[in-house]
Amino acid sequence: MDQKLSFLLRAGLACRCPRCGKGRLYTGFMRVVDQCSVCGLEMARHDSGDGPAVFLIFILGFTIVPAALIISLKVDWPLWLHALIWVPVIMGATLGMLRPAKGVTIALQYGYRRDSFDGEAEE
Repeated sequence: MDQKLSFLLRAGLACRCPRCGKGRLYTGFMRVVDQCSVCGLEMARHDSGDGPAVFLIFILGFTIVPAALIISLKVDWPLWLHALIWVPVIMGATLGMLRPAKGVTIALQYGYRRDSFDGEAEE
């Protein structure tokens, strides 16, 4: 993996600015800052779209659904207990992974489509 991609992935997973890796990416839970407080990168016009949510649907669907099916075959719990267990697991995993997934999407877009950030040209 090259250094540029490695830096972008680390910055995205840490929810930091994709240019400097130090400034915060979010002001609230999912609201992207208007401008990086460290390097001044303009992020107000950025839109990650539905990409992070789609990635999480595939990742969590691929991991949690088989686990739930295997457990449901091995234990004889009523359906309400499965719902009581799996709904919080799915919601927690989704909410816990949504910020880093959006951060990685923003960082990769900065790294490979810089024209959408601050009018910068590609290197």
